[in-house]
Formats: sequence, C-alpha cells, structure tokens
Amino acid sequence: MKGKSCCPPPKRASELPKLTGRAGERELAKLAKALGHPARVRIVRFLQARRSCVCGGIVEHVGLAQATVSQHLKVLADAGIVRGTISGPSTCYCLEPAVLRRFHRLLGSLS
Repeated sequence: MKGKSCCPPPKRASELPKLTGRAGERELAKLAKALGHPARVRIVRFLQARRSCVCGGIVEHVGLAQATVSQHLKVLADAGIVRGTISGPSTCYCLEPAVLRRFHRLLGSLS
C-alpha cells in the first residue's frame, strides 16, 4: 500500500552514536556487507522510489521467492537500513534515511 504511514518515525542523525576510528570502520563494513547483494540493492532502490511505507510488491519487484526476499529484508533490517512494522498478516517496510546518509558519509571518508 503506497502512502500508508505504518513504519515508526525515522531516526535522527543525533540518535545514532558518534563513530570514529574502529567503530566507524566496523559500521561501514556492516552496512557495506548488508548492501553487498544485488537483490538487497534492488530492494533499497524500490523502497527509495516509493518514499513511503511498502506493505507489498517487494517480492514481485525483486523477482525472488518470498522466503528469499524475507531473508534479504532481515539482513537490511539488522543493519538498520530498513525499518518495518507488522500490520496484520504482513510486514510493512520503509528506508531508514539517517542510516543511509551515514553510510554515504562513511563511504566518502575512504577517499
């Protein structure tokens, strides 16, 4: 359901711990690993294009089995890239924009 507001509010950058040194390296590696599969990149792009809570359509968009998509969503959620809520028999997902911005900054620190 596009436009449905079912996900918890996004995190603010101030809610994320300050990371430098080894902690920043660990977080960068964790986020990079979570995004290190083409199906997970497809999922993130799909959610980004919707800019709202998505309760269905991910499986059809990614073109993989429901169980496989669920595993990929779990990896993304465990890394903090997506957030979701259970709404009846389904789970709705949104991106966590502060975490994606942080990944971008951490990645930029490599140059």
